[in-house]
Amino acid sequence: MRLLLLSCVGLLVFLGLWEAVPRLGLVNPAMLPGPSAIPTAFLKEVTSGAWLKAVSSSLSHYVTGLSVGAGLGVALGIITGMYRTAEGFTAWIVRVLRPIPGLAWVPFAIIWFGVSTSAAVFIISVGVFWIVYFAAHGAIRNVDRDLVEVAEAFGFHSGLRRLQKILLPAAAPGILVGLRTALGQAWMAVVAAEIFGVSGLGQRMMQASSLLATDVVVVYMLTMAALYGLFDTAFVALQGWLLRWKA
Repeated sequence: MRLLLLSCVGLLVFLGLWEAVPRLGLVNPAMLPGPSAIPTAFLKEVTSGAWLKAVSSSLSHYVTGLSVGAGLGVALGIITGMYRTAEGFTAWIVRVLRPIPGLAWVPFAIIWFGVSTSAAVFIISVGVFWIVYFAAHGAIRNVDRDLVEVAEAFGFHSGLRRLQKILLPAAAPGILVGLRTALGQAWMAVVAAEIFGVSGLGQRMMQASSLLATDVVVVYMLTMAALYGLFDTAFVALQGWLLRWKA
């Protein structure tokens, strides 16, 4: 309760300072609207239907891109973590591609897919892939080798059986940490994917900023924060259920 109270006090202090900055003339309210201006802008976006349309589009991009990127990241991370040959084969491919930021793929996404949902999904997938890949790879690599030897002693000789009975349960905490990190990274990738014209929260933010409607921009920033909070809360609950055996 004490920590919860401190969190609430901290939030109220932050909102108070934020409200005071434009009201005291320290910053032009057109450049940084106070929190008191946000509810009106939010209601306007909701009643016009723009908010629901943007949220629906972005959620579609987010869920699809996160699923594709995380799925490939987990699969390839497990394979390279289990087999030295696969790790060696992909070592320099990883070194070449990993430093390239997600935004650098935007021109190719537009060329390959056009300004479309597929382009947004591609950019989001790239944005989350490496996080999940390294989390899965590291988690598999860090499994106690004694457990693997015990599994082989009990007849689990095939890679699939070892993965199912030993490696995946032991690596699950590390993989889930990577997936949780990817939840936030995917929202950042959503904005990058949509600011170039794909329908969604990012596009609506760019439209509002071009009209200096900064209150609308803040509405969509807070919308993304709220959606991330919901997804993260749900994932933490799922994580606790999956790892209930650790309790």
